[in-house]
Amino acid sequence: MAIASISAAALFATACGGGSDDSDGGSGGEGGTITASGCNPENPLVAGNTAETCGGDVLDVLTAKLVHYNPETAEPENDIAESIETDDNQNFTVKLKKGYKFHNGDDVLAKNFVDAWNYTAYGVNGQQGSYFFEPIEGFEDLQCTGEDEDKPCEGKGKPKAEELTGLKVVDDLTFTIKTSEKVSNLPLRLGYTAFAPQPDAFFDDPEAFGDKPIAAGPYKLDSWEKNQAITLSKFEDYSGEYGGNADEIIFQNYEDSDAAYVALQSGDLDVVREIPASALVDNKFKDDLGEGQFLEKENSTLQFIGMNHHVDKKLENVKVRQAISMAIDRKTIVKQIFNDAYTPATGWVSPVVDGYKEGACGEYCEFNPEKAKQLLKEGGGYDGKLTLTYNGDASHKGWTEAVCNSINKTLGIDCVATPTVDFATMLTKLGENELKGMFRMGWVMDYPSIENYLAPIYGKGASSNYYNYANDDFQKTMREAGAAETPEEANKLYQEAEGLIAEEFTTIPTWYGKTIIGWSENVTDVQATPFGNPDLAAMKVKN
Repeated sequence: MAIASISAAALFATACGGGSDDSDGGSGGEGGTITASGCNPENPLVAGNTAETCGGDVLDVLTAKLVHYNPETAEPENDIAESIETDDNQNFTVKLKKGYKFHNGDDVLAKNFVDAWNYTAYGVNGQQGSYFFEPIEGFEDLQCTGEDEDKPCEGKGKPKAEELTGLKVVDDLTFTIKTSEKVSNLPLRLGYTAFAPQPDAFFDDPEAFGDKPIAAGPYKLDSWEKNQAITLSKFEDYSGEYGGNADEIIFQNYEDSDAAYVALQSGDLDVVREIPASALVDNKFKDDLGEGQFLEKENSTLQFIGMNHHVDKKLENVKVRQAISMAIDRKTIVKQIFNDAYTPATGWVSPVVDGYKEGACGEYCEFNPEKAKQLLKEGGGYDGKLTLTYNGDASHKGWTEAVCNSINKTLGIDCVATPTVDFATMLTKLGENELKGMFRMGWVMDYPSIENYLAPIYGKGASSNYYNYANDDFQKTMREAGAAETPEEANKLYQEAEGLIAEEFTTIPTWYGKTIIGWSENVTDVQATPFGNPDLAAMKVKN
């Protein structure tokens, strides 16, 4: 999932800085209100059309899926699913638990999954999560094929079918999934937001539904004041095992992460998912917040810089892109801006997932001014201003300016860090191919797999492929990896696919992230989920 801020998930790591269970001796229980830092969702809150953290954080506590990821290990655990069974990794039978209800009182049935997945996969509906259904049989027939980029679904470009042949409702609590080829990790993926069920009410008016979604999770949406706040309340009829403690959760928007941090210190905010860069220097945040009110964990975040050379022809030569990467002094930036909280990246996959290969980026992720100058010359140089666009509603100003300074100093290119109002605005511009130059991006895993760092970002037509990357060899290798008989065989093929990304170099890895969250004296039982945000459902308000 594309992330609005640098902070992200924790996996297989131990927290530092003390937990909140013993802070100030207070105990927490059910009830009360928790206020959390939020940001503007890019789109209405539709599970199949949300591919970034601003909306994803809200949907995390609104939705229930077939699978829930363990907050400590990220291992998948059955949630709505009673069982997910297969004998061949191609034909899957899903049985649901009885008694799950949507927020409007309707039962969660097999058809609610099948109908929602068909809607998301159908190309005419333009859902960002469509690509996640690519492995299911019949997906290609649901895609628009018109040559007009603006109207690919018109005329002869209209899809051949409206429903996936690989989905069948057996009875109220059973459905089957058939994939085009073997997909060994399909059950692992089914806890991602795009796979959430939708009630019948969704299909009456999908656009209006997104302003006040109905889901099946522990909290329901009460109000959404656009650009200001989203308020959720506990769903009293929630029957799952992952219920919440607070009566109310409010996602409060702030101008940027520094403003949210000030609100935290003043007691106007209970928890922030990101400590701003200004408070990382010399570990200032530890003195600001005090023992027991912050948490640090290694995480699954990959921060990187994107380039769409199909839009910006000045970046068309791969040697120019490689030169820019080699002109970035990652170690110095991480030290000076982030107080060494992060780790310089050596590839396109986070070290926390199985299959990570150190050094996939090779020499091109190493600071080498002389080689950078040589590559720039061989690539034909770069004339004019080079912009590095970042979203202004998070803590990106300092490091993007430092990156531009490094490029300018090394290559003599006039690099300028330029903000957009918020992450939603930046993603919209990217989706419409309006941004030239470079743009900051980040990724936090949707599910714990090396595949998740590759397919959604670089797959042809994928929801987060803002680079127009389209490589037939990459697609073929990814399919082979998904059908592999063993994890070892799959990881080897996924690493080969990562190597193809390295050859084209349409994105520049910068560093791997770290979860650093802070909270007020008003709350307790604070932990980070495997996906970077505080576990809001588990938090408690102090008595």
